Amino acid sequence: MTLLHGPDDRIPPWQALPLGLQHALSMDVYIVPFLIGSALGLPAPALAGLIAAGLIAAGLASLIQSQLCLKLPLMQGPSYVPIGAMIAIAAASGGGMDGLGTAVTALIPGALLLTLVGWPLRLFHRVMRRLVPPLVGGAVIVVVGITLMPVAIQADVLSGPPDRLSGNLLLALASGGLVVAASLGGAALGQTGRLLRTGSVLVALLGGSLLAWGMGRLDLSTVAAAPWLLRPRLAGLDLPLHVSVSAILTMLLVYAVVLAETTGTWLVVAAITGQRFGDAQADRGAFGEGLGCLVSALLGSPPVTGYSANGGIIALTGVASRSVFLVASLFLVAFGLCGKLAAFIACVPAPVIGGLFGVLCVVILMSGLRILAAAGFDERTTMVGGLPVLLGLGAALLPPPLLAGWALPLRELAGSATAVGAASAILLNLLLPVRLAEKAG
Repeated sequence: MTLLHGPDDRIPPWQALPLGLQHALSMDVYIVPFLIGSALGLPAPALAGLIAAGLIAAGLASLIQSQLCLKLPLMQGPSYVPIGAMIAIAAASGGGMDGLGTAVTALIPGALLLTLVGWPLRLFHRVMRRLVPPLVGGAVIVVVGITLMPVAIQADVLSGPPDRLSGNLLLALASGGLVVAASLGGAALGQTGRLLRTGSVLVALLGGSLLAWGMGRLDLSTVAAAPWLLRPRLAGLDLPLHVSVSAILTMLLVYAVVLAETTGTWLVVAAITGQRFGDAQADRGAFGEGLGCLVSALLGSPPVTGYSANGGIIALTGVASRSVFLVASLFLVAFGLCGKLAAFIACVPAPVIGGLFGVLCVVILMSGLRILAAAGFDERTTMVGGLPVLLGLGAALLPPPLLAGWALPLRELAGSATAVGAASAILLNLLLPVRLAEKAG
């Protein structure tokens, strides 16, 4: 894989605008706040405000990481990991906006602690250097690629009424086929096809949406009904803050899982862009993650995490310029402030996103396999690199009724396939004796 533009290359505005737009459009940022707000039975205006807050938080957190702290071409968005914990805490605190206020309050101490671990304490790199060597990093990237595939297929393509599944498959195949054709076709044409390759994701989104419109599956009525300007609700002003010690302790565990999840994304992006991930950068990343989560909490939104799919877009388009990610971040903020833009991005049919997302998972998977191949496949590396995939897939396929019967901390950990895979890779690397590799040699 060759990059057309590296992370520090500047892109002219006329190129950065469509490239940034396709990154923003490919992110299902609105889903997490929608699920939380719907589960709490929030009225329509409050739900719209929660979705807008998620978009703004994602844009601001992406600016913090891509431009100031981590300085990798990275997009941030609401994590799926805290959904169950936030709903449970809010419901136990009376539900509605008051209950949500308790859940949001519990997010603030963990975010502050995360910033301190990154800076000024600068402890995170020591933990990461010990726990995440290249072998573990490659295993985590493979786990990310493989365990996200069921999400793309089940949640976006195979969900919904049975009579719509054939249409879902058609839309997913169309968007996936378009992104592959545009990416490979652009690469084959060389300089002539650069525009086609760099815009491959946008081609897939537009082509899939047009096909959905022809099938009567694209509903734009919500765009017409949405207001032009939305003001996000702020914690402490529009959202009541209630302190609960048990909720704070629960969220500290959630943050540990989110950090494992987002670290996997950092490794994905570093591997795809060929960047060395050093100690100082790891500490800056932890600081930026905490700062982004703090901003998100103050907006009344769930913790943010790195979105691996955007790393796949880099591999497909060959454009890793942080200028593009600056534009993408600003688009997300604009979507959150403008009700009609937020409604428009939410109109892209889920199967279109699912088909595109599936291809991006393949790109991520292959990046991890390249790292594992460089480490060599002896008995030890095979187990450290392979068993986390099995355990991560097992977590991804756990039946929801089974998870519902587990204690909340265990449910939160097992509910994230990425976290299960990352944790198992770290433990296996620590526990399996190195002499296995020496004997194999």
